[in-house]
Amino acid sequence: MHVDGSSNNQGSGAGIILEGPTRLTLEQSLRFAFKASNNQAEYEALLAGLRLAQEIGVRRLTCWTDSKVVAEQVNDNF
Repeated sequence: MHVDGSSNNQGSGAGIILEGPTRLTLEQSLRFAFKASNNQAEYEALLAGLRLAQEIGVRRLTCWTDSKVVAEQVNDNF
């Protein structure tokens, strides 16, 4: 799973890409209905990606994010 979140004065959102072992790829983009900082948008992207993975029955997951803050939190807490 690859996740990315971003925020600016126009709003905030996320992009999620799930790629299966057979190279089947699911892509989802989200626009948040609330104001968020870049870090918050990154966290929300991760959470949305995890929910999507759970909904389709993923049992094993590797997550890639360009946010050092999110990556360090995930490694410490999961």
